[in-house]
Amino acid sequence: MRQVRVTISGFGNVGRQIAGMLLERRGRYRQLYDADVRLVALCNSRAGIRNDDGIAAAYIAAMVPGATGASFLADAKPDVLIETGPSDFATGGPGLSYLETLLAEGCDAVVVSKGALVHSGARLRELAASTGARIRISGATAAALPTIDVLEIGLLGCRVLSLEGVLNATTNYLLNAMMARRVEFADALGEAQAGGFAESEPSRDIEGWDTACKLLILANFGLGLDLRMDDVTVSGIGHVTLHDVEDWRNKGVVPRLVGRLDLQGGKPMASVAVRTYPLDDPFAHIAGKTKAMRIQTDCMGEILTMGGGPEPMATASAALKDLELLLAGSKIAASRD
Repeated sequence: MRQVRVTISGFGNVGRQIAGMLLERRGRYRQLYDADVRLVALCNSRAGIRNDDGIAAAYIAAMVPGATGASFLADAKPDVLIETGPSDFATGGPGLSYLETLLAEGCDAVVVSKGALVHSGARLRELAASTGARIRISGATAAALPTIDVLEIGLLGCRVLSLEGVLNATTNYLLNAMMARRVEFADALGEAQAGGFAESEPSRDIEGWDTACKLLILANFGLGLDLRMDDVTVSGIGHVTLHDVEDWRNKGVVPRLVGRLDLQGGKPMASVAVRTYPLDDPFAHIAGKTKAMRIQTDCMGEILTMGGGPEPMATASAALKDLELLLAGSKIAASRD
């Protein structure tokens, strides 16, 4: 049985959820992939823990101050890095250093945080190709909603004409609340924050930047484009008023913050903006914090995916799906050798 050594960078809610679920699934990995998956190191920005024999669940919290950084994880000689740190698309965030260091050593990567993928996606792909490493990004592209999988596998042989997605759960929740209860944006946001449905600092969500990041990642990793943030026209939902709500209700339409990519012209056109949909459109019925993506193709027609799950389990599950895809790919390759 082959040993697969896994490290996790970033240890917030998602990182903790991934660690716990990974340890619970070790029996599954043995049975399905003939793999002894061991969590050998993890760290956040201040502390970490490493054990070559595998970290047991009872010891995950016993992190050592100062045991952190890309070299700390690299010393564990991992086969897979799961990157879950803070996301900063302007600088790449701390995840960029982890990814650059470990991809250069041929370590596969499961990426949850979006910053490094937006900031240096092309360079990371080139680095991975040069060392034979693989990058999986389901957790960075709308979590449990199947998005990148559809583009990479489900539409092989097709040409994508356009893509639009409700990719941010917080803004969808807020717009639904405003429409259902006829409340001002500030009131809906305050209620969402009190209920844990919105971050205490929600600007990346409500200004449209989170949606723009996900759209860029789908375009560049899923469709082979080379778009930058400057190529995306971005507006959020902070300008929406009760007057807008009443107008939409009277017209029988529903607002959504939508990331859209149009590929039918000579140049790809990417945007994030509030769009409205009639009641007979599936996008009008995206409830709560659900997400959705719709793709128009040349020969498969319209493809629609819709769904979601509670966080942080949904994002953690997407990351561990990527881990299983890596395990399955390695098993297939080993069987051919």
